[in-house]
Amino acid sequence: MSPITLLQNANVLDVESGVLLPNQRVVVQGGLIERLEPMHLEAPEARAAGVVQIDLGGKTLLPGLIDAHVHVLAWTANLRELHNASPHYNALQAAEIMRAMLLRGFTTVRDAAGADFGLKRAVEEGLIMGPRLFICGRALSQTGGHADSRAAGEIAVETVSTPVAFGRVVDGVSEVRRAAREEIRRGADQIKLMLGGGIASPTDRLTNDQFSLEEIRAAVEEAEMADLYVMAHTYTARAVNRALRAGVRSLEHCNLIDESSVELFLQHEAWMVPTLITYQALAQEGVAAGLPKEVAYKIDLVLDKGLAALEMAYKAGVNLAYGTDLLGAMHRHQLEEFAIRAQVQPNLEVIRGATLYAARLLRAEGRLGVVAPGAYADLIVVDGNPLEDIRVLTNPERHLKLVMKGGTPHHRAL
Repeated sequence: MSPITLLQNANVLDVESGVLLPNQRVVVQGGLIERLEPMHLEAPEARAAGVVQIDLGGKTLLPGLIDAHVHVLAWTANLRELHNASPHYNALQAAEIMRAMLLRGFTTVRDAAGADFGLKRAVEEGLIMGPRLFICGRALSQTGGHADSRAAGEIAVETVSTPVAFGRVVDGVSEVRRAAREEIRRGADQIKLMLGGGIASPTDRLTNDQFSLEEIRAAVEEAEMADLYVMAHTYTARAVNRALRAGVRSLEHCNLIDESSVELFLQHEAWMVPTLITYQALAQEGVAAGLPKEVAYKIDLVLDKGLAALEMAYKAGVNLAYGTDLLGAMHRHQLEEFAIRAQVQPNLEVIRGATLYAARLLRAEGRLGVVAPGAYADLIVVDGNPLEDIRVLTNPERHLKLVMKGGTPHHRAL
């Protein structure tokens, strides 16, 4: 029989109903939540040999957190270094980044370029400690696009880490199709397209549109044939709108959207994944973390626009999920996205974005993002009520008391 753990005396945050359920017992077996019940009911398992009982003392138990936009390979903000470093070195750096993410309470992350089937397998087999990984492999970029790391005077595309680099450069419908099929073959959970200029890329403008509509539609078709979907890097309303019309399901960043974008999000039931903390972190310490000085000016173009875009999308009812997009030493700010979003969203909605809603984005409803029978036992325990004070989630050194993934505790301070 699989090991049994009883999490006793928990105040369970039901993220679907938005209420705290007091004095609950959560029964965990085989890595899953077996049941949820009031403490006054007798648990027959409590008398069995080998059962682990953890008294939470009335602390708040909620689903493990989900970050829908990370780069676990990004040990530096200078992406050129990633392309030129040994892939073995990159993997060891990724292992440490993922370990730290898990210890912050993130039990699942969606990697937005770089992580491959090898890292995912290593986590699943317990070779390295980290969150569940949803991967896209290499992002697809046009020549001169956001994942083309070459300076203007460089010609060569291939480097030592090309097979596991952030992106691959493809041009034309046939190349896009082949690249999408290759990433699907290599285990992608979603396909990533670079559809506009970016901060870290050396030769594009932030306002660039990237890939033709035919190329975008080709990637969308390939993803849909594999029962997957496309996520896309976009900032401007024009880039977002082109992507939505072409069938892209998940739009990242979106700092410069307008009302027309909101209408299209609603029309297509698509998802928006803002990543506000990364611009604050880049502005304060990006260059020190490796961001090339020659592209740092781009930060100012989006820094003050993201919160307004989030507020506009939230008020209109756009599907929203939690993302951070941090690089290098700035990964430590991962939880601060909660506080930024709480400026324009109720605490419950911010928490849902990192649990219930993010699970829907990942097509993992019922398995992730909830405390419910049949879900993975991916759980965290905090001292305090995050519905009343979002800072309970942003200060793990003080408030985070337990991180459990698949029924196994990885952090325990009870």
